[in-house]
Amino acid sequence: MAGRYYEEFEVGETIEHQRKRTISESDNQRFCDMTMNQQPLHLDREFAAETDFGERLVNGLYTMSLAVGITIPETTDGTIVANLSYDDVEHPNPVFHGDTIRAQSTVTDKRETSDGERGIVTMHVEVFTQTDDLVCEFDRTVLSLQRETESGS
Repeated sequence: MAGRYYEEFEVGETIEHQRKRTISESDNQRFCDMTMNQQPLHLDREFAAETDFGERLVNGLYTMSLAVGITIPETTDGTIVANLSYDDVEHPNPVFHGDTIRAQSTVTDKRETSDGERGIVTMHVEVFTQTDDLVCEFDRTVLSLQRETESGS
């Protein structure tokens, strides 16, 4: 599915994203390796066993990054100019290896740019596990293309 142009976003609408992803130990390990994050809570089974969580946690930045990827097909695939910001990021519950996450985006604001050629759209993204625990939420603001007019401008 192609992403939406600025005009196709409606403030207040919630988009239920179709993609889901089960997070493996390997996913978490590779993300930590690529980002040089060696936090033992994410990587060391024995260390994590001694924490309040009792087991390793999936890196929260991986959870957020994966959520952005999950949202792209129904929001900005091929229609984005740029991601402008990610704000108010929260991780209210942990994600563990083997959890399957899904996401939904609620359009909270939109406005045309001052030149009237593009639009700025803000979406509140919520990420849930297979047991419907909210594990991440954030606001994503994008610069979106407007649909071309008949004159091509």
